[in-house]
Amino acid sequence: MTLVLFDYGNVISLPQDQAAVAVMAGGDPGFEERYWRWRLDFDRATLAPETYWSRVYGRPVEGAELDRIVGVDAASWSRPDEETTAVVADLGAAGVPMALLSNMPACLADEIDGLPFMAPIGPRFYSGRMGLVKPDPEIYRRVLAALGVDAGDVVFVDDRLDNIGGAEEAGIAGIHFRDAATLRDDLKLVLS
Repeated sequence: MTLVLFDYGNVISLPQDQAAVAVMAGGDPGFEERYWRWRLDFDRATLAPETYWSRVYGRPVEGAELDRIVGVDAASWSRPDEETTAVVADLGAAGVPMALLSNMPACLADEIDGLPFMAPIGPRFYSGRMGLVKPDPEIYRRVLAALGVDAGDVVFVDDRLDNIGGAEEAGIAGIHFRDAATLRDDLKLVLS
């Protein structure tokens, strides 16, 4: 049976909530550029949360302020795509095995893991706990080894073509996520 390996952001979740981004930015027009400049290093766990956020804000960030910012950041990524979570629920009801692979720092993964709509998906793999990020083919190989499955028995769903390319380099078939209705059709082809 084919295992469906999902990405999280912009697939299971809606795109980042811009109202939450505005709260984090506090009116700073350069915030978003700095937020993304070091994000893969944060996702890879080569930057600790206090180091990452201190770089983003250009000053030390720690303690209660750090906790507040991490909470707002997690909340910005915590809105489910109801149509995709319906697909996930249907797959779960049909007994299709699922797992998650996301570029996400460990501090956010801790928050995301507790969201009710994540319950049908497991196990979950996060870059911040693995020290690797997509699209590096090695992250997919490690997921396959941890799952104990062959690459040919997995289909990877992601909204980014470069991440699908990395999965394909590791021998995993990819589905480019565009919307839930298209995903449903694409999954029918590989799960039949």
